[in-house]
Amino acid sequence: MGKSKKPDDRKTVERVQTGIRIEKRMLKVLKGLAECLDITLGDLVEGIVLHAFEGKSPFSPDTLSRIELLKQLYGLDLSAQDSHHLVERDRK
Repeated sequence: MGKSKKPDDRKTVERVQTGIRIEKRMLKVLKGLAECLDITLGDLVEGIVLHAFEGKSPFSPDTLSRIELLKQLYGLDLSAQDSHHLVERDRK
């Protein structure tokens, strides 16, 4: 991610504002990574999704190292194996 295309290679899209619920520490890691890469959170998520749709990894080894540091910083101990097995804590 982060490789910019020539202006004539860019595609015009229509973006919509959405409200999604996401695990708090995961969001902190994503926001921190977007800041490190100097891109918006939305651009980061779009890039991750587009890569995933093609079965490709969106991150270089250097970026994966940054993610590990951010995960440690924010206490994110979840892995891909935890996907679809998360239970939300009761709100009080």
